Amino acid sequence: MADSWNTDEGEAVYRSRDAVKNMRIRVRIERVTSTAALSQHLQQQVLSQQDRGAIELETLTPPGQTGDNEEELVVGWQEKLFSQYEMELFQNDAACQTPLDRQYHTEVKALNKAKGRRNHRIFTYTDHDRYTACLPFHQLHSTDLLTTTKSSPTFLAERMASIRHRRQDRRTIDCSIPKSKIVNWEPTEEFVKSRHVVNNAMQTMHIMGDLGPSGRLGQKENEYVLATVKTDGSGTVIVKPDFNKGREPYRIVTGGNKREVWRFILENVSPGMQPEEKEREQNMYKDLYVRHKEYLNSLVGQDFEMPPMGILRYLMNGEIVSAKGFEYDDLYIHFFMELPNNWSSLPFQSLSGVTQTCRAKTLGKENVAFFSFPFSFEAFYMTEKESEESVLQWPVIYFKVLSLDSWQRYRTEGYGYLLFPAVPGKHTITCHTWRPLQTGTISALRRFFIGGSPELEDLSYVRIPGTFKGERLSRFGFCTETTGSVTFNLHCIQQARAFVDAAMLKKRRQKVFDQLGGFSQQGAVCTILEAFQRARKKMQEARESLPRDLISATSQLQIESSA
Repeated sequence: MADSWNTDEGEAVYRSRDAVKNMRIRVRIERVTSTAALSQHLQQQVLSQQDRGAIELETLTPPGQTGDNEEELVVGWQEKLFSQYEMELFQNDAACQTPLDRQYHTEVKALNKAKGRRNHRIFTYTDHDRYTACLPFHQLHSTDLLTTTKSSPTFLAERMASIRHRRQDRRTIDCSIPKSKIVNWEPTEEFVKSRHVVNNAMQTMHIMGDLGPSGRLGQKENEYVLATVKTDGSGTVIVKPDFNKGREPYRIVTGGNKREVWRFILENVSPGMQPEEKEREQNMYKDLYVRHKEYLNSLVGQDFEMPPMGILRYLMNGEIVSAKGFEYDDLYIHFFMELPNNWSSLPFQSLSGVTQTCRAKTLGKENVAFFSFPFSFEAFYMTEKESEESVLQWPVIYFKVLSLDSWQRYRTEGYGYLLFPAVPGKHTITCHTWRPLQTGTISALRRFFIGGSPELEDLSYVRIPGTFKGERLSRFGFCTETTGSVTFNLHCIQQARAFVDAAMLKKRRQKVFDQLGGFSQQGAVCTILEAFQRARKKMQEARESLPRDLISATSQLQIESSA
């Protein structure tokens, strides 16, 4: 028999935009004790034998017994259905103490005058009834819906049910943390915005059942809660237990000597929305959304900030993610930006920065220092009368990696540079570094014991020095040593009026100098430079796999040419 009952008696939360007054719940209760089952079995036998006239149906089923064993009723929100106890109570005018009691007295008199009411065992307690707040303990906290045994609460449990529970987060007396002010009698506007908690008042309604034996209705100890419905002003509806929705019915085991078993079913039978009402509501929401959009547009305004004609606005939100492969620990990075010709920045724009000192951690076979250092940069490129020989130069980020020991001595661990990406979007770039190498044992001992190492006076010598005016740059005899690598995350944005014009003309342009009215030859030159950079990167990766002595010999013969 346990498999034929619904064992999920938890509450369910629903949200509805419709008014709660339109909610309708169908409740059906039925007695399923052995006597009722035997009566139904005998009735089926009698129906099969009626044609033979052997037994009369009325001799086994007294009048009204079938209706007393089951009842079905549709209940609306906060609809008052009187129980037998209330019918007898409110008949006496002397028992009416409040205006609500006198209103119930008038309604009960009208029901008696009409000679009958539509409910028999099912009744309700609305939110305004005085019985809602003082229901017996075994009715509000009953666990008899699903279990076959009923444990009556003790005297202490009944008294503790109405006691206010102590707060669990109460601090001890000797706690060093000061107590926060619980009540703020003069809250500011910022205080209300930051500490606002939605705590809407809930309206409650109980659907009850009088499960007493036949002929003994109206006794308070036989009243049981079938369902509890709560709602607030925001459209939240809480039903406990949930609607059956085609599942097995719930079960209630009554107390007393007979311990009868009842089952009940809850169904949502609220009327559906008519098509014309649904269309009217959709039009209302559509109009509301349009007005809200116009309101937001009025706050934003119609003027979108655009750079002047012929100017490219370049924004970069970058992050120095990590550094790995360096000789010493406690690393930090010093970086700055170099702007080529025709590039400019805002007066208050910082062109340099220093990260925090970071201790490396072992990740696999390498020591990695995670900086996660953010930086932002904004620059402007102004086009001029370009010739076919001119090439767009992108800004460069130069950086050097240093280490700091416990004696506050620093060592140069590596130099590197990074070109601004020509394509907007997200880019993850890993830059390999190197440092000048002074041959001999004395320089290595000085670096280990005293600190310091050979440094570059001009950091732009990592790429092409700013003072270089020739056609070929020779670094013959310059000794270097490959060190670690630094990883960057770059989020780049480009803005220009030419982008808008291209979108209006439905033209697809890939290069930024195409957007600014450049020549196709510039695109070809830049493509060659990008291919050269990729080939150089592959060559550097191949050099890392060679022995150090061979790398030192090869670096002396390296010659970097400028375009």
